[in-house]
Amino acid sequence: MSQYQPNQFDNIDGYYGPNQDFGGQYVPELLLPALEELEDTFVRLRSDSDFLDELHDLYTNFIGRPSPLIHAKSLSNHLGGAQIYLKNEGNNLTGSHKINHCVYQLLLAKRMGKTRVICETGAGQHGIACATVCAKFGLECVVYMGAKDIQKQYPNVFFMKQMGAKVIEVTQGNQGLADAVDMALGEFMSHPDSYYMLGSAVGPHPYPEIMRESQKIISIETKKQLEVCASRLPDVVIACIGGGSNAIGAFHEYLYDESVRLVGVEAAGKGLTVEKGHASRLDSEQGSVGIMQGFKSYFLLDKQGQNIPTYSLAAGLNYAGIGPIHAYLHTVGRLEVVSATDSEVIEAFQLVAQKEGLIMALESSHAVVEAIKIAPYLPKNKIIVVNVSGRGDNYLFNLATALQDQEFSQFCHVFNLK
Repeated sequence: MSQYQPNQFDNIDGYYGPNQDFGGQYVPELLLPALEELEDTFVRLRSDSDFLDELHDLYTNFIGRPSPLIHAKSLSNHLGGAQIYLKNEGNNLTGSHKINHCVYQLLLAKRMGKTRVICETGAGQHGIACATVCAKFGLECVVYMGAKDIQKQYPNVFFMKQMGAKVIEVTQGNQGLADAVDMALGEFMSHPDSYYMLGSAVGPHPYPEIMRESQKIISIETKKQLEVCASRLPDVVIACIGGGSNAIGAFHEYLYDESVRLVGVEAAGKGLTVEKGHASRLDSEQGSVGIMQGFKSYFLLDKQGQNIPTYSLAAGLNYAGIGPIHAYLHTVGRLEVVSATDSEVIEAFQLVAQKEGLIMALESSHAVVEAIKIAPYLPKNKIIVVNVSGRGDNYLFNLATALQDQEFSQFCHVFNLK
C-alpha cells in the first residue's frame, strides 16, 4: 500500500501541503488581478484540445522533441556499477529544458492578448529561450540579468540581443539570479498588463504549477523511452536543483512510483561550511522557511530574514530559494537532496565529455556528480536516469578559466578577448 495519498502532491488553493506549508501568493494587491487572469487562462487551457495540439506541434516541429535518452555505456562501464542513462535536454532548440516552459507560457500569453514579455535569467538559458519564442511570435522581450551573470554568460547575452530582446543589467544586491528576479517582479508590478515569463518552479501561484505542467514532458518521454529500451522503471532519477524547473519535469511522472528514488542536487559551490560560498538550502541544513519573491519555501536567510548572498560556478543554481513543490516533496520524504562542489562538477563535466562526447551545462554536471558517486555501489542491473538539463557551450570562458587552460588564455590574449 502506498504511503502517499492520491493527489497528495497537487496544490490546494495555491499551496503545497495540508497546512499551507509552501507556495501561496505573497504579492502586492495590485498584482492579484494579473495572477488571477493568468490562473483562469491556465486552468481553462491546460486540457483544451486546440491549445494542446498547438503545443505538441511546437514540441515536435520547433523544439525538436522528444529529446534523446542516451545509454551512457562507456561511463557506466568505467564506473563499474549501475547503468546510467542521460536524458539530453541540451538537444532541444536553444540548448536546454527552458524552451519547454517558454513555448508553453508564450501560448498562454498569446491567448491572453499580451504583446510584451518580461523575464529574468541566471545562466542565460531562460533568457535565450524567452527571446527565441518572442522573436518567433512577434512579442517585445525584456530580460533582467545580474551583472555578475552577464560577465559569466556574455555569449548568451549577445544572442538575446540579436533576437531583439532588451537585456537590462542588474547591479544591485549580489548581482545574481535572485536580484534579477526582484527587478523583474518590480517591472511586472509597474506593468501588470505585460506577461511575466518566470523561468523556474518558483514565484507566486500559479507559476510553480505552470512550470510543472510545461516541464512534465521530460519525464513523460523518459518513462516511454525507458520502457522501450529496458522494459522497466528506473531505480533512481537525478536532477540538479536550484529553483527546480528541470527537476520537477524529470520527477513528475515518478512521484507515485515509490520504487524510484528521486534525488535533487544543489550547488555546494566552494563548500557547505564556507560562508556565502554555496547555494544549498536543504543539504546544508542552513535553509529556513520564509517568504520571498511571492512564495513560501526554504531560503538561505540571515537573522533579519533577508536572503544571504549565494555562490555557484553554475549561474542557474546560484539562487537563495527552492521551489515550493520541491520543498514539500523533501519535507514528506519523497525527494532526497544532496549537493556537489564546484571541483566535483568540473571533474564530472570532463569525465562525461571524455567518456560520452557530451558537453554538458555546469548545472547538469551537478546531477552527474551524484550519479558518479552512487553508481559504483549499485548492481549492474540497476538503472540511474540523469536529467542533462542543458548543453555547456555557453560556459566556454568559465570552464577554460576554472581549468586554467593556458592555450585558451593565449588564444584570448592574441585576439584581445576577455
